[in-house]
Amino acid sequence: MTDGWDWRQPGVGGAPAGQPAAGHPPAGVPATPQDGGHAASPWWSDALADPWRDPYAPTAVVLPAAPVAGSEPEPVTDPDAAGRPRLHQLLVIPLVTALLAGALGGALGYAFAIRGGAGGAVLGAVPGTVPTLAQRPPESLAGVAERVLPSVVTVRVAGLGGTSEGSGFIASADGHVITNDHVVAGGTGKASVIFNDGSSAAATVVGQDAESDIAVIKVSRTGLRPVEFGDSDTLAVGDPVLAIGSPLSLANTVTAGIVSALDRTMHAGEPGGPTRYYAAIQTDAAVNHGNSGGPLVDSAGRVIGVNSTIKSLVAEGQEAGNIGLAFAIPINQAKRITQDIIGTGKARRTVIGAQVGGPGSGTNGTGVRLATVEPSGPAAGAGLRAGDVILKLNGRPMTEPTDLIALVRKYAPGSVVTVEYRRGSSRQNASVTLAADAK
Repeated sequence: MTDGWDWRQPGVGGAPAGQPAAGHPPAGVPATPQDGGHAASPWWSDALADPWRDPYAPTAVVLPAAPVAGSEPEPVTDPDAAGRPRLHQLLVIPLVTALLAGALGGALGYAFAIRGGAGGAVLGAVPGTVPTLAQRPPESLAGVAERVLPSVVTVRVAGLGGTSEGSGFIASADGHVITNDHVVAGGTGKASVIFNDGSSAAATVVGQDAESDIAVIKVSRTGLRPVEFGDSDTLAVGDPVLAIGSPLSLANTVTAGIVSALDRTMHAGEPGGPTRYYAAIQTDAAVNHGNSGGPLVDSAGRVIGVNSTIKSLVAEGQEAGNIGLAFAIPINQAKRITQDIIGTGKARRTVIGAQVGGPGSGTNGTGVRLATVEPSGPAAGAGLRAGDVILKLNGRPMTEPTDLIALVRKYAPGSVVTVEYRRGSSRQNASVTLAADAK
């Protein structure tokens, strides 16, 4: 079958029976003189030669030739018929199945993770190995705290006004504990200590020195671990420190800071009680009520001070709290007083053999004036006189009368100190050998 045109070319063979010749119009269609007696083409001039453009071309059915006898028909293959699967088809099927299974498993896992509360995003870096406490460097804050905490105790003393609570630390393997005098003051002489593992034991007060604010108690227990003592004379401003104790009854508390100042002269005491003088180590480590008597330790875990006093901006009668101004008694002074108390039951007080204060003692912050000088005392032996103005003691400027008292008590009896003083308009220096008082 053709698309409406006799497939035979014009002039070759005749037209099929009943059909007009090629190029002639069908019966009943008049010829026109424009195309030489043929019917006019409604398309263009060469339409008669183009069988696909002549709208008057008749349709024709072309029948295929009859097959020759004895020949086999050409096999016909249906492209849509199923055949034997090839190798690549066998490989594709399991691959597609595996991909579909993996996609389904991932979708189900994600859905379960979301339902279980896990987010789709991973936050933070891949975590590394976290060291255990035993693996932390000994010089780290955690390493220092681990070594010192077993030697720190909570001290409780019952008195007429209730129970006083503070801190302390083990100074000897036989049970001597150092604390503040104001922790045990007013007590009955009986105390108890609570160790860092929560166990407790009874203790007795060995002795105390109100003016230095140092007291010693003793607990009967074996296997105690005493602290390691440092040298407070080698400290520098900026050195890191830890304060350990029981602030506000919170046992085993560790706070960190630095040495803020050295030889900060302090005089403190309760109304009607003794006045305490010492040249303190100032620190910004958080210290509160209950830290009193606890150790101030350096970066090597050595005790370099006894936490004693804080300053706070509160009205009278209100509870004071930490504002980063805490003061500790230098351990060289506290250790010496502790040895005196253990050995003799009382502490020696270091003196210079002169009195300050009274009329004319003020010098507008440029020294302290000596009111009297004991005839046989250390100051007189060095040539100092009443009226002399002490400007510096071992290089430390004097601005208040209490500065001289506190700095003198920092040193042990027998220590030699350099005193710079002014007499009239001249400045002079003297070496003074300090002594213990006669008490």
